[in-house]
Amino acid sequence: MGYLLFALPGLILSLLASAYVKSTFKRYAAVGASSGLTGAQAAQRLLHQAGIFDVAIEETGGMLSDHYDPSVKTLRLSQGVFESHSLSAIGVACHEAGHAIQHAQAYAWLGLRSKLVPLVSITSYMSYLLFLPGLFLSKFMIMAGVIVFGVAVLFALVTLPVEWDASARAKRLMVTAGIVSPREAEDAGSVLNAAFMTYLAAAAGAIITLLYFLLQAGVFGGGDE
Repeated sequence: MGYLLFALPGLILSLLASAYVKSTFKRYAAVGASSGLTGAQAAQRLLHQAGIFDVAIEETGGMLSDHYDPSVKTLRLSQGVFESHSLSAIGVACHEAGHAIQHAQAYAWLGLRSKLVPLVSITSYMSYLLFLPGLFLSKFMIMAGVIVFGVAVLFALVTLPVEWDASARAKRLMVTAGIVSPREAEDAGSVLNAAFMTYLAAAAGAIITLLYFLLQAGVFGGGDE
């Protein structure tokens, strides 16, 4: 019960951010770009504008499941983005193309995040396996869980500059590449700004959880006995 109360602000922030990005995407999904380009075409033009010709663009399932996979140099766009001519689709597609540009230019924060991905998939679960029994057994186990969970917190924090930079590149290049007009770029950028809020919420939630772990470990002079 204590953890739920402690984590409630982060949960509320996450839900609000998710609702905001969905409503913003839906709003501009009804507005077509004057260029007539689809999300896939916009991403390809952006990449070519940056001198990148070795990145594949594929359609994938799911809603807003768009992502760039640096391991195979593939940009995967959801159906609602791949085929759509909307400003929402173009904004998301160009954002993902921004990640491909980061990869091509060896953007340091992206490299660090990529290295953390396999660790996060393991440590996120392992931290709870250590922390929960530790509540009944020893604070040493709780502290071990804190240290392991720290990888997830680091990943969430590193993600912030990666996502912000990808959006900044997209906002700038989608205009210079003739994908959208400056006014349209502002609307497409609204979708990216809303999406960034979800990463902020995730980072806040991770930090709140870490603080709770530290509190239980007695780092702040307390903790449940």
